[in-house]
Amino acid sequence: MKSKAEELRQLHAASTTENEDTLSAKTKKERFDGQSWDSLKASPFYEVLREHKDVLPDEIPAELPQDKGIQHEIDLWPLPRDQVKAIDDFFESRRQAGQVRESKSPHSAPTFCVKKPQGGWRIVHAYYKLNYATIPAQTPIPRKDVIIDSMAKSTIYSALDLRNGFYQILMRDSNIPLEVVSTPSGTLSE
Repeated sequence: MKSKAEELRQLHAASTTENEDTLSAKTKKERFDGQSWDSLKASPFYEVLREHKDVLPDEIPAELPQDKGIQHEIDLWPLPRDQVKAIDDFFESRRQAGQVRESKSPHSAPTFCVKKPQGGWRIVHAYYKLNYATIPAQTPIPRKDVIIDSMAKSTIYSALDLRNGFYQILMRDSNIPLEVVSTPSGTLSE
């Protein structure tokens, strides 16, 4: 004989039709409305839900619930001390050079470290959200074959490698708050 919990799990698996893309496309209100009593009548869970309707609100609560002694907690793995030191040293040297400063910007990207092949740490800022929201530059990058063709009759070649190239071009003042990064020590720098 199946337990009631096992029965409900099987019913849920059979009734799940929405995928993650559909859920993420709906607003919170649309998802809430899709769970109204009328919309749930066709659900195999309807009877169980009606039995416990006192714990299901009819509307989205306008305020936070009372503190009942239980709070959601997010545990994060701390960075190892050598990585925290590398990040702090990096930003301290940039601060002394006048390249970064404290910020109160509402935007921030996390900072972390990637091990370099020859030892030490490479400081990385996770700007993927900013990159996703940025309109790409309209200047096309030359193709390799075009560059090679244009160099065909040359006799002298040179290469330029900018050390810390990110700090070689000034940022427009209005965009500086978008480039803020957070560090494990809690400081925000721009």
